[in-house]
Amino acid sequence: MSERSERDGGPYRAGFACFVGRPNAGKSTLTNAIVGQKIAITSNKPQTTRHIIRAVLHRPDSQLVLVDTPGLHRPRTLLGERLNDLVRQTWSEVDVIGLCIPADEAIGRGDRFITGELAELKATVLAVVTKTDLVDRKRLAEQLVAVSELGEFAEVVPVSAVSGHQVDTLVEVMTRYLPESPQLYPDDMLTDDPEQVLVAELIREAALEGVRDELPHSIAVVVEEMIPEGQLIKIYADVYVERSSQKGIVIGHRGSRLKAVGTAARRQIEELLGTRVYLDLHVRVAQDWQRDPKQLRKLGF
Repeated sequence: MSERSERDGGPYRAGFACFVGRPNAGKSTLTNAIVGQKIAITSNKPQTTRHIIRAVLHRPDSQLVLVDTPGLHRPRTLLGERLNDLVRQTWSEVDVIGLCIPADEAIGRGDRFITGELAELKATVLAVVTKTDLVDRKRLAEQLVAVSELGEFAEVVPVSAVSGHQVDTLVEVMTRYLPESPQLYPDDMLTDDPEQVLVAELIREAALEGVRDELPHSIAVVVEEMIPEGQLIKIYADVYVERSSQKGIVIGHRGSRLKAVGTAARRQIEELLGTRVYLDLHVRVAQDWQRDPKQLRKLGF
């Protein structure tokens, strides 16, 4: 029992929760909306999230630790297999799981497959109907009925991360199913991830923006150095692609695309770190890195 719970009279709850679902179900956007700050990168492409990122939501009576995971998908590479293993390991360790199903898409085979996998776990499973801002009331009502018939859920909660509708309600519901526990993280901790991982993810998000259709999975980013110099942090990072032809796509005509990536990423990184940033980006080729165990290790997978 924590000091806080004794002071406030009710039990203090703390634990881990994660959102799961097929790619592009709104998991990372929802994580960011709940924490109120950008922790997880978002994109409309599968495999956007590649690292397990923990974001901590502090409330007077609880601490909700949100674990952002990659989407479960049909793996085509060694990287894909490793990401799926990572997802399943996370599922087995959290207290609450929110299965995200978009309000504007029919329930598919992927949703049924994931629901079946979740039924084997000890965690409390909620269904979260995301993107409610994209449908009218009638469509939402139909989707809520369809989702409730999909499996045995503790509760079904409709939510919009974009408009903020019902985000607080979802937090209340998730917290209710956390175990009684003392605080797990200090008050000022927003995430337990090294800054270098978050910075690399923001650079990768900016790099994905312009080449979404051409090479969504082929980009990886490694931050080599972060050096504080007075009021500035100098960041040296390498953007990896799988083939020489892709290098030209990322750099763009006379370096125009890489420059745009640097500008967009620097803005986000300065917001994250709260300081001015000098960002030095280089594009390198790591041949077929998604299929090569040695390259995967080097790139942090």
